[in-house]
Amino acid sequence: MIYLDLFLTFLKLGAFTFGGGAAMMPFIQEEAVTKWGFTAEEIINFIAISESTPGPFAVNIATYVGAEKGGFLGSVCATFGLVLPSFIIILIIARCYEKFKTNRIVAGAMTGLRPASVGLIAAATISIGMEVLFPSGFAVSFEFICALIIFLSMLSLCLFVKKFNPIYVILISATLGIAVGYAGESLIK
Repeated sequence: MIYLDLFLTFLKLGAFTFGGGAAMMPFIQEEAVTKWGFTAEEIINFIAISESTPGPFAVNIATYVGAEKGGFLGSVCATFGLVLPSFIIILIIARCYEKFKTNRIVAGAMTGLRPASVGLIAAATISIGMEVLFPSGFAVSFEFICALIIFLSMLSLCLFVKKFNPIYVILISATLGIAVGYAGESLIK
């Protein structure tokens, strides 16, 4: 039963989410908490691992969630459910490409979907960011100072480096996180 549930849930996500894997985050978060009982911390770990491993984020997170709930077969069911709608849609579009290319309805739909995708990504980023940076609520605390340091570091990286490699961002973030974690341990003791 869990295999069918994983397949159908990720089939729905794959069919009705536009904007890539990041736009799926709010839906994955809701399904994982309400349906499968994952904690917010576990979801954050899923996202961190899925973003850090090679391959598309959505496929990585589907595989990871499927493996957590149903082992190897669960990961296959979740991943297959996620990619099946895109596969079918691409086959149809490839077959009818010339008709879709200049269709005003399709162009209008895509124009409307782009801002919605950006909004979903922003909402998920804020929701998950608040959980990561302020797990015990927003207050001036050690977590707040850590969040401020990381935010200012990332902001300066974005402002002063025109084109930065995402690998460097991941490495710098991990290094900052480790340094702040060690500094926090020494302050607490």
